[in-house]
Amino acid sequence: MKNIVITGAARGMGKAIAEKFAHSGNRLILCSKTESTLTKTAELLKQSQAEVHYFAADLTVLKEVKAFAQFCLTFGSPDILINNAGTYVPGNCIDEPEGSLEFMLKTNLYGAYELTRALVSSMIENKQGHIFNISSIAGLQAYPGGGGYSISKFAMRGFTQNLRQELMLKNIKVTGVYPGAVFTDSWAGFDNSQNRIMLPSDIADIIFATSQLSPAAVVEDIIIRPQQGDL
Repeated sequence: MKNIVITGAARGMGKAIAEKFAHSGNRLILCSKTESTLTKTAELLKQSQAEVHYFAADLTVLKEVKAFAQFCLTFGSPDILINNAGTYVPGNCIDEPEGSLEFMLKTNLYGAYELTRALVSSMIENKQGHIFNISSIAGLQAYPGGGGYSISKFAMRGFTQNLRQELMLKNIKVTGVYPGAVFTDSWAGFDNSQNRIMLPSDIADIIFATSQLSPAAVVEDIIIRPQQGDL
């Protein structure tokens, strides 16, 4: 049984990722900001083969990040850490509301950075592990309306690349995930009957497959887009 730590696990991509790993009989250690939604998801997942534990925390608050990390470590070293928690606020650098960049850096970068720092020592001591950082295609190329979101995802890409260099000789894999449009709550009301944008299960499937490679191999970057291109 592997310890799978997933942030932002209550809905969307995080929930789909948790569902995918649940069917392999793993121990899921889940985090999300909204306790009621997280509890509902955890109870649903308990109907599978998985052992499910969960902890509500706001990962923009360092004290809560550290509390969640300690909760994780009560089950032993993480085998897989999936830094998925994030948010999107549309806008442009030149006119988005004051504080937008700071908010998205805290949400999309700092939580993953601090949680990884709190857990990685145990992974190094255990001499194995795999870290997935969920960025975005907005972290690969700027686009209109990306603003602070794109900046935060570029920063996540830099964090991921540094982790890869620092941990490659310590037998810990690091993978950056760069999805295009995925049919989550951000796309509520969008008519996806023509399969114009991807499903959360697409992201879950490719992360799970990547986690199954031999110790000799690592997928450093996953870029996955809608078949018809970006919106």
